[in-house]
Amino acid sequence: MASSKDYLAYILDQLSLLDGITHRAMMGEFILYKDKKIFGGIYDDRFLVKPTKSAMEKMPKAPHELPYEGAKEMLLVEDVDNREFLRELVTTMCAELPDPKSRKK
Repeated sequence: MASSKDYLAYILDQLSLLDGITHRAMMGEFILYKDKKIFGGIYDDRFLVKPTKSAMEKMPKAPHELPYEGAKEMLLVEDVDNREFLRELVTTMCAELPDPKSRKK
């Protein structure tokens, strides 16, 4: 099942306290970036994030779910209505994530 653009729009609105949030459509789903770092995505109308140390600390009881068959497990963000929580979550996660690799041309 592909994710809806309405759910994407809702999550992007909830992340509006953050600068540098972008997204990219990928096979009916959406990859989410902050300052060019992939931190999560929308999969089957679920907001999933990478299981970084800070994400697991902020959401210790979050279900681990597969975004799609064959993928690594991610954490389901259940408190999507709390903008301040989402701001803190994404900010701390992205501080841990490595910088994107530069593409050679």
